[in-house]
Amino acid sequence: MSNSSRIFVLGARADADHPVLRQLRDQFELVTAGAAEGPLMPGVANDFAAVCVVGDRLDAAPLWPVLESLLRQLPEGVAALDSTFCVRWCNDQFAGMIGREGVLGRGFLEILGDAEILGPDFAPLQTALGAGEAARTTVRVSEKTYFELHAAPVFFRRAGDAELIVVTVRDISEDVLHRQKLNAIHQAGMELGDLSPEDILEMSVDDRVELLKQKIVQFTNEVLEFETVEVRLLDRHTKQLEPLLNVGMTDEAAHRKLKGEPTGNGVTGFVAATGKSYLCDDTSRDPLYLPGAPNARSSMTVPLVLHDEVMGTFNVESAQPGAFSEEDLQFLELFSRDVAIALNTLELLAAEKVSTATESTTLILREVARPMDEILNDTTWILDRYIGHDPAVAERLQRILKHTRGIRQLIHKVGENISPRMQKAISAGPQRTKLRNKRILVVDSDETVRLAAHEHLGRFGCEVETAHNGEEALLMVRTFHYDAVIVDIRLPDMTGFDCFTRLREVSEHLPVIFMTGFGYDPHHSIVKARQAGLKSVLYKPFRLDQLLKEVEATVGGPDEPGGKSQG
Repeated sequence: MSNSSRIFVLGARADADHPVLRQLRDQFELVTAGAAEGPLMPGVANDFAAVCVVGDRLDAAPLWPVLESLLRQLPEGVAALDSTFCVRWCNDQFAGMIGREGVLGRGFLEILGDAEILGPDFAPLQTALGAGEAARTTVRVSEKTYFELHAAPVFFRRAGDAELIVVTVRDISEDVLHRQKLNAIHQAGMELGDLSPEDILEMSVDDRVELLKQKIVQFTNEVLEFETVEVRLLDRHTKQLEPLLNVGMTDEAAHRKLKGEPTGNGVTGFVAATGKSYLCDDTSRDPLYLPGAPNARSSMTVPLVLHDEVMGTFNVESAQPGAFSEEDLQFLELFSRDVAIALNTLELLAAEKVSTATESTTLILREVARPMDEILNDTTWILDRYIGHDPAVAERLQRILKHTRGIRQLIHKVGENISPRMQKAISAGPQRTKLRNKRILVVDSDETVRLAAHEHLGRFGCEVETAHNGEEALLMVRTFHYDAVIVDIRLPDMTGFDCFTRLREVSEHLPVIFMTGFGYDPHHSIVKARQAGLKSVLYKPFRLDQLLKEVEATVGGPDEPGGKSQG
C-alpha cells in the first residue's frame, strides 16, 4: 500500500488502552473507523500499510461494511468459505482469477476443477477447519498459471470450532515460471557437456563440435524460445570473431568478417571488445546494429565469458521490435555461461583438439617421469661418489645422464611427427615462450606433487627434474645447471630455509621458489628466506596459472625461446 506509516483500526478507538494498539502507536499513526463512518470510500485502503481489527465483539454489524469495503480493494483474491467449503462471499479479484461466473454457493474444490495441489499442505481447507490453523499451498491451475492459497480459520466465539475459512489467493505464475526457466537453463547447461568418455573417444573433433552446435540450437529454441541464433568465437591473437554456428541469419551476415573491436564491427564486435551485454530494441535506429536475420527489428547479444575472459559472443534476433526484456537478457547471459564452459571443455577455442597421438605422448611422458627421475638421482649419486675411481665408469655415467634426458625430447619429436597438427593447436593456446627449454628442479617428498610438476610445466616446454629431499636436491644442483628450483618448505631431512641457504651456497644466484600448505610454516622458513632474498612463494593447492606465473617471473629473460640448458 502507498502509505507505510498509517494503520487503519477497526473495532476500537485509536487511543483505546489495548495492548496491541499500545505497541503500534510507537511506530505508526493509527486511524480509527467508527461505526457511524460507514463503508470506506474506494481507494481509501490504499492509503494504509495495514488494517488492524481489535475487540471482543468482531461480529458487530457496523464493522462488516467497513471490512468488506477493504477486502474488495485488495489486489489479492479473497473468499469466505463455510464449514462445507462452499463460497459464501468473494471479492471481484477472486472471481476474475478463478475465471468462472457464479462462484457463490459453489464448492471451492469444484471451482478449482482439475487444478493440481503442489504442497506443502495438500489439504489446506481441512487443516484450517479441523486443526484451526492457517495453511498454505501452491496450486497449478494450467500449464502457465499458478496460485498460492492461504487458508485461515475464523472464530466468532472464544471457544468452539472455526465457523468460516478465509482463503486468500495470489497469482504467483510469474515467480514460478521464472524459477522453472532458471532450472531448465541449468539442466540444459549440464546436458551441453554431457558426453561419456566412450562417446568422446569415438567422436572426431568435427563430430564433437557438430553435436555441441545441435544442442545449443535445441536448447535455445526449447528453453529460451528464441528461433534465431548466432555464435562466434574470439581469436585472442587476431581478434577475429570466427563463426561457429548460425540459424536464421542471412548468408551475408553469416559470412561477414567481424573483429572484437568496439566500433565498425556491429553489436557483436562491441560486445566482444567490452564484455558487456547489449539489448537492441529497434534495429532501424541503433547505430551499432548490422543486418543479421531477415527483417530483424530487435536483437540481444551477450558475451561468452569464462574466468573473466571473453571467448566469443551469443546473438539472437526477432522480427518484432522490443521483443526482448531485461529478464530475457539475464536468461541468455546464464545460458551463455554454460555454453562457454562446454566450449572450453571441448577445446574449441584452439580450433581443433590435439590428436590421439599427442594425448598418447603426454601419457607416455607422465608414466616415464618417475623412473627417469630415479635414474637421474641414482646416477648422480654414484657419479658424485665414484667419479675419481675409474674415468671409464664416470664417462658411462655421464652418457647415461645425457641419454636419459634425451628420452623426453625424443618422445616429443615422435609425437610431433605423428601428429603435425599439434603445433597448430598449441599455438592457438596461451603463449609461454619464457618457459621453453627451461630446466626446473622440483623438490618435494610428495610423489603427486612431483608428477604434477612434470605434467603442468612440461606441457609448456619446461624440462622438469625432481628430487625427494634436500640432500638429493643439493647433489643435483652441484652436478647440473637449473634455471629455477621449486622447494617444499617441509622436507624430510631439513627445513625449507636450510635447503634455501645451502642451495645458495652452491649457486649464489640460483632462483628459488618455496611451496607450502596455506598458513603452515612452523620453522618460519618463509620469513627468514625472504629476509635472505627469497622472492616467490606458492601456496598449495595452487592453480596452474599461479604456478606458471611464478615460474615465468622467476626465470625472467626476454619473451622469446631461451637457449638449451647445459649440464
